[in-house]
Amino acid sequence: SGKLSSKAERAYSAMMNADTDAVEAENQVELEEKTRLINQVLELQHTLEDLSARVDAVKEENLKLKSENQVLGQYIENLMSASSVFQTTDTKSKRK
Repeated sequence: SGKLSSKAERAYSAMMNADTDAVEAENQVELEEKTRLINQVLELQHTLEDLSARVDAVKEENLKLKSENQVLGQYIENLMSASSVFQTTDTKSKRK
């Protein structure tokens, strides 16, 4: 009966160790998955920050170009009104 008890204890201990190992392996897999997801989130945050900065730069450039276009448009309009060639064309088109 002592041998049987000893065998049973060893079997029980082996089962418990196997269960513990399985739980530890599962915990390790979960930890690795969490770490992977955290790294992915951080990477996406950096990408979003980069894209936001790029959008801001493009908006700023767009405003600058709009302003330059207005100045050029006004300059061209002034040149056209000062030019007799365009005044003649305007007069002809009004007669039609």
